Amino acid sequence: MIAKLTGMLDETGPDWAVVDVNGVGYLVHCSARTLDQLGIRGDKVVVYTEMQVSETDQRLIGFTSGAERDWFRLLTAVQGVGSKVALAILSALTTEELQRACAGGDSAMVARANGVGPKLASRIVNELKEKAGGMATVPGGPGMAPSAPAGSSSADAVSALQNLGFKPAVASAAVAHAMGELGEDADLNDLVRVALKKAAG
Repeated sequence: MIAKLTGMLDETGPDWAVVDVNGVGYLVHCSARTLDQLGIRGDKVVVYTEMQVSETDQRLIGFTSGAERDWFRLLTAVQGVGSKVALAILSALTTEELQRACAGGDSAMVARANGVGPKLASRIVNELKEKAGGMATVPGGPGMAPSAPAGSSSADAVSALQNLGFKPAVASAAVAHAMGELGEDADLNDLVRVALKKAAG
């Protein structure tokens, strides 16, 4: 089972990317949000993956964070939600918005995704309501306001990583992972140290 790819972004399409890992190109299906965060051709990328195998198809689904992949797994566990619908939802909403929608029973927010009708949106929200609270999220995506309150240690840690040259998406994902490991009240220095290892890994 392929869980993660580290390599170079070789090519992208409307809903896919090719990641070159030591000369082998892996075709990875992604949400629009993930594609935005991967960057441009030639960039070094780390893609978390989920392998889906059916009678007629094998495909790798790619994510820029473990949190996004966890949400994808949760979504596809809901009856009527396949990989395409799950990726459409993750294209329309950040993991944080999705968590808020599920926790707050806001099915209209989930219904903003392409191919998600009111009935399916209600089922998703109802089934994931209990699980949403304990799920990790990735602070804001591109064009989104950062979810970490300004002045919080996580916002400061993201800022510190960006000052060291990491892309906003990479910095946010690394700090989100570090927060998951260290807990919400982690010290800023510890957060930066652990996030740096994740971002540079």
